[in-house]
Amino acid sequence: MWKTILRRVILMLPQIMILSILVFIVARFMPGDPFTGLITPETDPSTLEALRERAGLNDPLPVQYFNWLKNALQGDFGMSYTYKVPVATLIGDRAINTVFLSLISLIFTYLIALPLGILAGRYANSAFDKGVVLYNFISYAIPTFVLALLMVWFFGYELQWFPTNGSVSTGVTEGTLSYYWDRIYHMLLPAITYALLATTGIIQYLRSEVIDAKQQDYVKTARSKGVPENMVYNRHIFRNSILPVASTFGYEITGLIGGSVFIEQIFAYPGMGQLFIQSINSRDYSVITALVLLFGITTIVGTLLSDIIMTIVDPRIRIQ
Repeated sequence: MWKTILRRVILMLPQIMILSILVFIVARFMPGDPFTGLITPETDPSTLEALRERAGLNDPLPVQYFNWLKNALQGDFGMSYTYKVPVATLIGDRAINTVFLSLISLIFTYLIALPLGILAGRYANSAFDKGVVLYNFISYAIPTFVLALLMVWFFGYELQWFPTNGSVSTGVTEGTLSYYWDRIYHMLLPAITYALLATTGIIQYLRSEVIDAKQQDYVKTARSKGVPENMVYNRHIFRNSILPVASTFGYEITGLIGGSVFIEQIFAYPGMGQLFIQSINSRDYSVITALVLLFGITTIVGTLLSDIIMTIVDPRIRIQ
């Protein structure tokens, strides 16, 4: 198992290299550059040209890429042209917010999806099951930004139950219990919003697996031996039905981190997603390339994580 994991990690290296090249090229071919926003009727063209020369934007693309790659391997992704701070520091501050938001979203996702999927499969074709299927259709069809705007309007402005922007209220002393509760309070509405949309696949997987498992021979055998119905579900049906969900756990984690762009932008939550949109608008290439590369690496690692989890929860599978 460990040899296979090591081999997979080694195979990830060329994938990350190809990803870095694609990300760098796409970012460089975006219209304009970080200094385009400085152009006014009074701007001296020679001043802008000197800034571009100093930033290395006039160098050939291969030279720019290898300089960027050499620095990135040392943890130096350059300076943010917009925020005037090192990119690593800027992303590090925002990454903490995104990670905590993703964890809370993941908790809500499984708290909603697991009982709905299991009960819908157990009581298939019932009124409850039809309600879950309807919920699944709606959550699958509604765009993220539409639901997020509705949640902001209804729960934020109409009912005023939750804050609609930021990660913490002003005036709260950092390090206190009220500070940490306030941070969680700011994450609740965006986390619930994302969870309502992320449950679709999990519910559908569970419902289908439970319905299929009820027809299997080992379930019929257990019932013929007089095993109580609750025990049949708990020990046989649910345990086997949960395997496909476990296999996608790594993808769910990476999907939450990468899919936070719309949620963070609409809720004005200062995470990596909001930073990504702001960097695109300001053409902050250093931040854009670092973020996209980070999202891509996270996805690749998530694939490996899903395979490892699957081998742990399913003893029938062994990585050779």
